[in-house]
Amino acid sequence: MARPTHEVEYEQMLLSRYTYLHHAGGRRKDGVLERSAYILLSRIRVQGPMSIGELSDAFGLDASTLNRQTAAAMRAGLVERIPDPDGGMARKFRITVRGEHLMEEERQGIVHSLDEVMTDWPDEDIAAFAAYLKRFNTDIERIAGRPWPRP
Repeated sequence: MARPTHEVEYEQMLLSRYTYLHHAGGRRKDGVLERSAYILLSRIRVQGPMSIGELSDAFGLDASTLNRQTAAAMRAGLVERIPDPDGGMARKFRITVRGEHLMEEERQGIVHSLDEVMTDWPDEDIAAFAAYLKRFNTDIERIAGRPWPRP
C-alpha cells in the first residue's frame, strides 16, 4: 500500500497557493512588511546580528540576493549595519526599533488571520497542528542542513 505522502503534497501545494493569494506583491493584503523582509527580520531576531555570509549560509541564498534584500531593509529603516559585536571583520545587520515594531505588527496580523481560519478549532487541535508543522519543518531543515533557530 502506498504511503499517503501524495495527500501531503496536494495539501502543501494548496497551502502555498493560499499564501500567494493573501500575499499579493509579496505582502499580506493588510500587511506592513514584504514576505522576504519578514523572514529576514525573523531570523535576525532569533539569532542576533548576522553578516551577509551568515545570512547566505542560513537561507541557502547567494550573497547578491541577500545584498539586495538587506539593502532594501536598510532603506526602509528595518535593519542597520553594525560592527561585529564579537570583534570579527564582517559588519553585521541588526534589527532597528522600527524593524522590531513593524515585524511585531506583521506577526500579530498573521496570528489574527490564523485565528480567523481556525476559529472553530479546539486549542488542542491547533497545538497538535503546530507540533506536526514543527516536526515537518525540522525534518526539512535536517535534510537541508540548515536548522532554523526557534525561540
